[in-house]
Amino acid sequence: MPASILEEVGHLLGGAVARGTATRFRCPSCGSPHVAQVLGDNGGVSYVCTACGHSWS
Repeated sequence: MPASILEEVGHLLGGAVARGTATRFRCPSCGSPHVAQVLGDNGGVSYVCTACGHSWS
């Protein structure tokens, strides 16, 4: 049995998720893959780079 759901679905993306290398987004400012999805005040979705602090939606 896989240790995590990421290991379970890793084969769907060629194993990249299980290796921790898959990312949907990269920061448009610094190119970092360390991006968090956050909910905005108006219910929309925004993104914030945890490496440089840049935010966008």
